[in-house]
Amino acid sequence: MPPARRVVSLVPSITEALASVRREAVVGATDWCTHPADLDDTLERRVRGTKNPNLEAIRQLRPDLVIANREENRELDVRRLEESGINVHVTRIETVPEAVETFERLFDEVLGWERPDWIAEARDLWCGDLPPVTRTVAIAVWRDPWMVVGRDTFTGDLVRRLGWANAYADAADRYPTVAVEQLDDPDKTGADVVLLPDEPYVFTADDGPEAFRRTPTELVSGRLITWYGPSLVEAGHLRDTVGG
Repeated sequence: MPPARRVVSLVPSITEALASVRREAVVGATDWCTHPADLDDTLERRVRGTKNPNLEAIRQLRPDLVIANREENRELDVRRLEESGINVHVTRIETVPEAVETFERLFDEVLGWERPDWIAEARDLWCGDLPPVTRTVAIAVWRDPWMVVGRDTFTGDLVRRLGWANAYADAADRYPTVAVEQLDDPDKTGADVVLLPDEPYVFTADDGPEAFRRTPTELVSGRLITWYGPSLVEAGHLRDTVGG
């Protein structure tokens, strides 16, 4: 199979990964694809959001390949694109090693592109033995209602590999809704701190920390704890830059 020459990415992390190798081949991306910052300089078209992509715009781009993700994108949209004769590759990533392995296969077998150096660096950083637990964290991803990272998630696996236990790792849902009163009760959660990332909900110094009285909070980069791709190399430094 010849190397892919026209690719549409429906996943921000994957868009950043593809652009790190052949930016000119990334012809379409979602409105949420914010990295690299100058992506629009070479992008032909934005195709709306991850959950409501403009399917006609994607068809008009005549891609060799559309890349989606099982969690980020809807099965219905994937099916409709495939019914249009478009080749769609769907990824499934729930752990950091899965992310690394997915990118290795993606570049080697699906795209036919050279592997970027950051993949090997990410493997060295993240795919070894689990470190000892140094603290327990709860990770909020939304408010009104408050939602947290639960079981079987990429973010939960990433923080565990930082040496942090996820307070909701045994929850019945992957992103359970919790009352803020419970989230702020360390006797119930066992959390030493509540992490407040700036995506998908944009927690800030003025929006989030004020809801907590009993549990300390820390603002963190959403990209570093929820994205997979080149950000994995930067995320390794969270061990040193975020309190523990």
